Amino acid sequence: MMGLNIKLILELHIIAFVLGFFLDLLIGDPHWIYHPVRLIGLLVNWCEKLFLANTNEKDTDKKVLFGGATVFIVLYVTFVVTGLLVFVSYFLNAFLGLAVETILTYFILATRSLRDESMMVYETLFTGTLDDARNAVSMIVGRDTENLSEEGVIKAAVETVAENTSDGVIAPMIFTAIGGPVLGFLYKAVNTMDSMIGYKNDKYFYFGRVAAKLDDYVNFFPARISAYFMILAACIGGEQFDGKRAKEIFKRDRFNHASPNSAQTESVCAGALGIRLAGDASYFGEIVKKPFIGDETRDIVREDIESACKLMYITAFLCMISCALILQSIWEICFNLIPF
Repeated sequence: MMGLNIKLILELHIIAFVLGFFLDLLIGDPHWIYHPVRLIGLLVNWCEKLFLANTNEKDTDKKVLFGGATVFIVLYVTFVVTGLLVFVSYFLNAFLGLAVETILTYFILATRSLRDESMMVYETLFTGTLDDARNAVSMIVGRDTENLSEEGVIKAAVETVAENTSDGVIAPMIFTAIGGPVLGFLYKAVNTMDSMIGYKNDKYFYFGRVAAKLDDYVNFFPARISAYFMILAACIGGEQFDGKRAKEIFKRDRFNHASPNSAQTESVCAGALGIRLAGDASYFGEIVKKPFIGDETRDIVREDIESACKLMYITAFLCMISCALILQSIWEICFNLIPF
């Protein structure tokens, strides 16, 4: 039957949210399907080529303006396309809407793919050469990897899992829970723009400023929520984690990063595992000075990649359960107060 039943849609939203979460855990990012986030990336590339072609090195204000225009275009197109897809599917049939929302939620989340890609580094350290491991870790980090030692490879992989637990797992989960796939994909668009043009180098310093600042703002609360979920995960995750130390290092080192958000979960992970992360790193051939995060209570080992993934999974489950319970409670209150 055609039409919109708001109460049914809200109930199906919770189901789609949970199903999308488990679908991501079961399948991960399929390589045989063109991922929607790649379409967002193509749009960012198109805007970059269009706007930067009309600027030179001295056009700093113009670059900031064009960068803002890029953010607007990408967010507008993402909102319209995702909104129409969800609206039309639910309008045609509630269960078609459920299926579409479940699939879109699945595309938004990246828990399984983050685990698979980081564990590829872990496995390569055992089965391949150091160059193979450097190549594997280069697929998931933005830094230069050609000269990394084995310790550097492991540290890069652990840091990626720790940081992306927030912006690749928990943050999109929270936004999707609040606003469905529309808000979820808007977040992914912001995150994608930051990862593509939010660099502080000659090319993107001005053009990517709006995207980078917007990413900082939208991740402010999710990063901190992620950290507290991760502390709880460290407390219940078993003997390999130290929940008390995770909380202590979080309080001490959560701002040891140029970004106001990145060290939130990195500090928890470093404390939970008893290792030291961050420090100086090379980006585009230049050494970037960074403070350390955590204490070197022991040497970092290959198994820390596996432990970081386990911590991420527990954190993801805690967030999913919390979001579903909160949504259910809110809907029940609304249903009792507001006649639909």
